[in-house]
Order: sequence, then C-alpha cells, then structure tokens
Amino acid sequence: MTDGRPSIDLNADVGESFGAYRIGEDEALIPLVTSVNVACGFHAGDPLVIERTIRLAIECGAAVGAHPGYPDLEGFGRRALAMASDELEAAVLYQVAAIAGVARALGTELRHVKAHGALYNRAAREESVARPVARAVRRFSRDLVFVGQAGSTMIAVAREQGLAVAEEAFADRGYLPDGSLVPRDRPGAILPGPAETAAQAVSIARDGRVRTVDDGWLELHADTLCLHGDSPAAAARASGVRAALDGAGIAVRAR
Repeated sequence: MTDGRPSIDLNADVGESFGAYRIGEDEALIPLVTSVNVACGFHAGDPLVIERTIRLAIECGAAVGAHPGYPDLEGFGRRALAMASDELEAAVLYQVAAIAGVARALGTELRHVKAHGALYNRAAREESVARPVARAVRRFSRDLVFVGQAGSTMIAVAREQGLAVAEEAFADRGYLPDGSLVPRDRPGAILPGPAETAAQAVSIARDGRVRTVDDGWLELHADTLCLHGDSPAAAARASGVRAALDGAGIAVRAR
C-alpha cells in the first residue's frame, strides 16, 4: 500500500540496443516505469548501452534489474537453445554479475533478476530450465528478487530456492486460456495499442484477471506489470498505463 492505495510495480525490458542498432524508446520509456530489466549483452545490449541505461535508470529513480537470456544475439534471445544445466547456470550467473558490477560502479545496487524471451518462457513451464536460472540468482545473492510469470513453475522453483519473488503479468501481451502468452508469431501476441494496454493493466492490477484471446477470463495475481521496450509505441503505452492506473486509484511503485 502507498498512502492508503493499492500499488503495483511497472517494469520494462530495456537496454536492448547494441552497436549500430537502436532498439526501443528507452529515453522516453524509463522515466515512466518504476523498475527496469537491463539486457546483459547475450541477447541484446553491449557494455556502453548497459552503462548508459543504468545511468538513466538511476536518474529516473527506477530499480535496476538484470535481464539475462540465451546467448543468441542474432535471434534476440527468442530461440530456445539446448544448453546443459551447468552451462545455463553459469551463463545466467555471468550476466547477472555483469549488470550488478556496472550498477555498483555507478552507485546503485542490483534489485532483481528477470529472464528474457525463450529462456523466460521455458523456465515458466520447465523445472529443468527454471532450476539453473534460480540457482544462479541465489548463488549471486539471496537478496535479489526473482521476477517470473505469475503462477508459473519458475515462481514455485524460486520460492523453493529461498528467493523472494515478484509475480509478473504483461500489460502489452495477449494471453492464452492456460495462462501462457500468445506466441509472437500468432495473431494477438501484442495488444494493438496504448488504449488496450492501459485497459489490460487496470484489469490485472485492480481486478486480478485478464481477458484471454478466446474472449474468456483468466484469474491471476501480479506484483509487477511488464511493458516490453521493443513493443510498438512503448512509451505511449507506458504513459497510458500510468494514467489509467492512477485513475483507478492504484499507485505505481517499485517493490
């Protein structure tokens, strides 16, 4: 609660530009959210982008988190890779440590970890993937918050590992009846625009439910709402979500 109002965190996946390639609207988006998930250089991002992104987050008062993914720059981390458990654990640990190190050098501390893309989606369903991810987070610091899909396998595994968790829902993505996200290659994967995104955010934060692509309803609890930094009109979506949540009497703050 904040000032007697219910509250929710609003997070965004950011820092996904690299080299000559510019992805997302970070300069406009980061001031509108309360937590950021910074790409670690494996699926996107590079050392200079990481530093600039964390600096901007600090200036805007956003909590800084690591956003590790598969080592798949060409596929933007959205392709599932076959990695042995120890290899995956080491890869996640490496990425978390990199973001934490830059954050500390800039005068702040890492607050949370959220997996990216195919790694996130697999960990949400598969215990064999969720365990090495959670182990890597715990090995680095038991004080980090593990962010994962609400009600999923990854949340259960992180709790078993003794980690604090933040259950996440998506303001800008379509949902299937089983609670999973609509695959990005199918219609309805990304909501059409800011109005639909804002309405879904309020439905989740206030009512604890989301409309699915088959026009049903799915009950879910969320501690944090995600906006994807590479979604079309990401900053406009974030602005609309902030206004809609405020109008619904819901405060937005980092957890």
